[in-house]
Amino acid sequence: MNTLLLPSSLTSGSREIVLKLLHARRFSSPSIELNTEKGVVRFRFGQEIGKRGGLIKVKRVVKKFKMSKKAKLNELRLYRLKAKKKMRSPNPEVRIRYKLEKAKRKEAWLIEKLRNFEVPKAPDEPHDPEILTEEEKFYLKRTGEKKKNYVPVGRRGVFGGVVLNMHLHWKKHETVKVVCRPCKPGQIHEYAAELTRLSRGTVIDIKPDNTIIFYRGKNYVQPDVMSPPDTLSKDKALEKYRYEQSLEHTSQFIEKMEKELVEYHEYLAQKRKKENS
Repeated sequence: MNTLLLPSSLTSGSREIVLKLLHARRFSSPSIELNTEKGVVRFRFGQEIGKRGGLIKVKRVVKKFKMSKKAKLNELRLYRLKAKKKMRSPNPEVRIRYKLEKAKRKEAWLIEKLRNFEVPKAPDEPHDPEILTEEEKFYLKRTGEKKKNYVPVGRRGVFGGVVLNMHLHWKKHETVKVVCRPCKPGQIHEYAAELTRLSRGTVIDIKPDNTIIFYRGKNYVQPDVMSPPDTLSKDKALEKYRYEQSLEHTSQFIEKMEKELVEYHEYLAQKRKKENS
């Protein structure tokens, strides 16, 4: 309930007048205090009286404004109109800058998306790789080349299913070939290092046709969990690949737009020189 504090010095008639005025104006403040110090009448609103007689400020709750569906559509329509206006601008610099800003926004969004696919690496378990002689390496290399069993590494890259297939092949074979296609220059060595860490195998040879021959080891024991927990699933790996491809193309487009902007500025500078001369 609203509280009203009136000084005792007021007469009964004055009190009735003040109460009528307040009731007529319909004040919605939680508390109203009348101060008559130095012969001046003052009101205080929006404050409550505490247990010890102190004043407590009342916090106003601001309601969040929710846009209606129609307002959202109108806002999107406005953005589209602005974009069309910039794209149809007769000034080439406006068009180039608009494309550049849009591409940079997309690049930042893609980088943020790719952060969600970063899997924390599990602590490395103690692993003592076997030391093979040159004769053993040559024998295993020839054996791996002759056998037809292989594990493909495609556009998804290294994920849990690749390591699982390697362990399934090692159940009956000492060696397994890992064929990486498509593979960028130098990426084959990254795949070899990552698969060595995840599978605990030994790299015997890396072929020029992006093929890696892995050896399981003399004292190989198939693990209980063949797919490491610190790897992506098949669907997640494909989704990550798509974002990476999009980021690569967007970065190339940004470089192209920046180059066009520089060339346009050079063209304007040459044009001004000709006009001044």
